[in-house]
Amino acid sequence: MRLLPHPLLTPILAAVWLLLNNSFAPGHILLGALLGWLIPLFTLRFWPEAIRIRHPWVLLRFIAVVLHDIVTANFAVAWRILHRPEHLQPAFIELPLELESELAISFLANTICLTPGTVSAQLSQDRRTLLVHALDAPDPAAILADIKSRYEAPLKEVFETC
Repeated sequence: MRLLPHPLLTPILAAVWLLLNNSFAPGHILLGALLGWLIPLFTLRFWPEAIRIRHPWVLLRFIAVVLHDIVTANFAVAWRILHRPEHLQPAFIELPLELESELAISFLANTICLTPGTVSAQLSQDRRTLLVHALDAPDPAAILADIKSRYEAPLKEVFETC
């Protein structure tokens, strides 16, 4: 485990390297594998906690949901901006968190930022509330419920004991 501290991160980093270079040449595959192994090895002391994925299938479903939401939200935001920007109702919404793991909270905050139309603005000192800005929030409660069910619940299942 010391030589391969994050076995899931290594192939992901190698794949990202290959995608960024748009090449599957043997040299790029070798360099991607080397970077995928060295980066987790050299950054090991900066990881706040050991990563334990309790339900990998839930994580895969979560990734699929996030990718779907990113694509659909891009179209929705573009439509709102191009057709009726004067009707947008931006708002800051306080999201009470059930997550306790720093890694899970970080995943949630980053997921919210990746989804067009929403941005994580601030995490409270006690790590119990996340301030979220929504570009169009006619019903803030619906946005909170959506974030909690689509993002927070799966992350809690994957990274924390229920």
